[in-house]
Amino acid sequence: MLTTKVFFRKTKGGNIFKTVREHYLRDDIYCGFNSCTRCKTRLRDMVLDVEEAGAKSSLIPSPYFLVLDTNIILDQIDILEEDAIANVIVLQTVLEEVRHKSATVYKKLKLIIGNARRKFFVFINEHHRETYMEREPGEKINDRNDRAIRVAVKWYSSHLSSDDNNIKIVLLTDDVENRRRAAEDGLFVVSMEDYIASLENASFLLDKLCKRSYSSDIQGPDLFPCHLTPVEVHNGISSGKLLQGTFLQSRENFLEGNVNVEGREKPIFVQGRSHLNRAVDGDIVAIEMLPDDQWSSPSEIVLQDEQTADADDVTEDEKALRKQNLSKAQEKIPTGKIVGIIRRKWRQYCGILQPSAIKGNVRHLFVPAERKIPKIRIETRQAEILSKQRIIVALDSWPRNSRYPLGHFVRALGNIGDKETENEVLLLEHDVPHSRFSDAVLSFLPKLPWIITEADVAQREDLRHLDICSVDPPGCTDIDDALHCRSLSNGNFEVGVHIADVSHFIRPGTALDKEAALRATTVYLVDKRIDMVPELLSSNLCSLRGKEERFAFSCIWEIDPDASIVNTRFCKSIICSRQAMTYEEAQLKIDDATQHDAIAMSLRGLNQLAKKLKKKRLENGALTLASPEIRFQVDSETHDPIDVEAKKLRETNSMVEEFMLLANISVAERILEEFPECAMLRRHPEPPQSNFEPLIKAAENQGFTINTNTGKELARSLEETHKESNPYFNTMLKILATRCMLQAVYFISGMHQPEEFKHYGLACPIYTHFTSPIRRYADIIVHRLLAVCIGADATYPELLDKKKNHLLCHNLNYRNRMAQYAGRASVALHTHIFFRNKVQDEEGYVLFVRKNALQVLIPKYGLEGTLYLNNSASSSVTFVYNSEDQSQTCGNIVFRAFDPIVIQMSLDRSNVQHEKLFFKLVKPEIPGFSVPPLNTKTVGATEENSTKETFKRKPEDLQQESTSVHNKKAGKKKKKKN
Repeated sequence: MLTTKVFFRKTKGGNIFKTVREHYLRDDIYCGFNSCTRCKTRLRDMVLDVEEAGAKSSLIPSPYFLVLDTNIILDQIDILEEDAIANVIVLQTVLEEVRHKSATVYKKLKLIIGNARRKFFVFINEHHRETYMEREPGEKINDRNDRAIRVAVKWYSSHLSSDDNNIKIVLLTDDVENRRRAAEDGLFVVSMEDYIASLENASFLLDKLCKRSYSSDIQGPDLFPCHLTPVEVHNGISSGKLLQGTFLQSRENFLEGNVNVEGREKPIFVQGRSHLNRAVDGDIVAIEMLPDDQWSSPSEIVLQDEQTADADDVTEDEKALRKQNLSKAQEKIPTGKIVGIIRRKWRQYCGILQPSAIKGNVRHLFVPAERKIPKIRIETRQAEILSKQRIIVALDSWPRNSRYPLGHFVRALGNIGDKETENEVLLLEHDVPHSRFSDAVLSFLPKLPWIITEADVAQREDLRHLDICSVDPPGCTDIDDALHCRSLSNGNFEVGVHIADVSHFIRPGTALDKEAALRATTVYLVDKRIDMVPELLSSNLCSLRGKEERFAFSCIWEIDPDASIVNTRFCKSIICSRQAMTYEEAQLKIDDATQHDAIAMSLRGLNQLAKKLKKKRLENGALTLASPEIRFQVDSETHDPIDVEAKKLRETNSMVEEFMLLANISVAERILEEFPECAMLRRHPEPPQSNFEPLIKAAENQGFTINTNTGKELARSLEETHKESNPYFNTMLKILATRCMLQAVYFISGMHQPEEFKHYGLACPIYTHFTSPIRRYADIIVHRLLAVCIGADATYPELLDKKKNHLLCHNLNYRNRMAQYAGRASVALHTHIFFRNKVQDEEGYVLFVRKNALQVLIPKYGLEGTLYLNNSASSSVTFVYNSEDQSQTCGNIVFRAFDPIVIQMSLDRSNVQHEKLFFKLVKPEIPGFSVPPLNTKTVGATEENSTKETFKRKPEDLQQESTSVHNKKAGKKKKKKN
């Protein structure tokens, strides 16, 4: 059977098109009940079992099956993942709605359906003759779908009752109107909360109930303004009265944030609880600009946490902010207020429970690990147990009369302070996909033993005769690049960069390819590596290990003695690396004048050419920025840090870096030439001049002038700025310069104008990533484009779809940023573990002077933290802040940016949520002064637009954001934990 729908569509040209859609209906779609006598089908397709139907409920006589509406699945997926919920009928109508509304929930639901033990059955009601519903004239699609759900429930009740088995079909819905209409139709209908409360021994499920309706229980006055309706927001944006943008909460002040609006050079500043109006970091919001006379400026006071949980709208902190804004003469910036939420970016958050002081109370506060997220009110009956654990909580709603948003408990991760638990927290908080690779993904891996066949040799250039070697950090297992250099008869050199041919093993559209695209990058933590691709590829078949034959994608140049490129060619190849060396081993080989073997000569040639290439880059205006980096020595059994040291740089680090950069630039030029509309490139936008203001002011206070008109002038200014009295001064100035940069990002050439392609930090007009396909998905796409360019592989539609690849770039940029933050968090975690039970003095520098604090840099540990001043514990000591020269004065002692200090470091573990390094000022000595715990983080973590990466990066990555990094070790990979 079929139904037919006819649609008429009018084009812009005035033509009328007729579209006919046929919708097929059947009367032989089975119900899924394994004892049904009316449905004729295979037994393996029948999953609903009367003997196991429905957990015991005080509301519902057994046996029964559940039918869920769409919102039950969307809101209560955390409960549905529990085994207590089984024998469920999922209607096609509901499944399709869930798929359109939430990809995350849909994926979870599909996993539940795929678990035979759970007995979730999908009924194709939209193609069943008796359950298909036409949409009535004027009927909303949601109302039509609710009606279709009720009709399907009624059909099931009738269909199963004919077998005289007394089965109840129960509709679960939290929609009051839907429940009313279902009751009128004689259906058995209950709310999710009533159903869960009726189950035996399932009180723990009550903790997981989504609290969207929980707001009605909260008493008290409204604390926030009403949000505008979607229609009002749409009209406001259309008229220009409102602006749309992404809200970013301040890391240092919970009462401030910014809204990034596309097309505006500077973000719009938002300050104060009512103006923030329940926005959470990442939300897409509607913002209304305030009149000029109400503009404000960011606070110079650090307010990292709310100390109270009362219901007063104006806290002491907010009063202090207002008082400061009235008194200071700081330049005001465009300021607005959030009037509506366009799209929430809520996710599940890790943190700890702050139990209520009232005995027997089930309502408690949850404190997220991420300081940018507000505390969350939840209900739990397990407070005594959960208060000692890291837990996950999901946000549900934020009513106007609640100081905090409402949420529900999802699951516990483990004991607070346990290293494995804390590692899990930082991976979850930075949204790093880290589950094991699925069987579907693993099924696309090559079968072992893997060998190179004659057919492979015929399709590739055989370079196994070349003296190729790799240079990487100690213990590196994912070796994705190797090099060679040999003299030519005409006096020039042949130089080759050989990159692992990962795209040979990962074919487009496979489950393996989709998983790699989702993960986007390998994430390097201090004690483990979260691979982008399975280990068989990352550490074996794609890794260019010594004395093993491997597939490669080679970029080969003829270069003259002045390091100018004569010609370039690319080829798919077979190589056999003679040796996998560390940077130190390669350096020793270069420096040892007695060694004249082929590898030694190759390395010396590479090193000499690299120096000339680097000189040319710097003369062209490439930036050389800085960041302190550290290396942990870990215990072989516990994997806890036992020592820490600054990383050492050698010429070989720079040598590898230069040729990776050259390869990336050469490949970028080729793929753009062939694919001007769909080449995947990487750009680093020039920062607006306003970004450089902190750098310029800091240098002026030290008697130096920084010219930021062009990248070349900035590079020259930084190189010429030195102080003999402070050898670390230039490095700190370069750290500040790094903070001024914008983020380097992937993009598709057809989505930007050619003048926007430039990489500011590298001072080159075009750039891409080609040299690390084992650990970056962008490189795989670039390999595929280059392979098409040279005729080594065929194209496919998605490769040339610039819109799809534009969306892919968004994910690549997001995952890359999160991987950086996760790496920094891992360094901070291991630093805290290292300092447990330790007290020691260390040299540091004042990096910034704030109104109530000093931000201090400890180079040895790569840490930056906030040292608070004028606190109640030191009431006898007063610091005076001078906003003109940004200094703090106490008696005859003055603190300015870049001043050296000595502090005593120890770990404060009194706050189980955030262990903090406690800093005590040792020099200069101020009698009677003590300080509260220092909030620490790895350098760069406070700046979301920071272009510096602090750990585990490949050589070219030190350049990719903005820079050829000053005094930085280039090898950034970590041996995978066994």
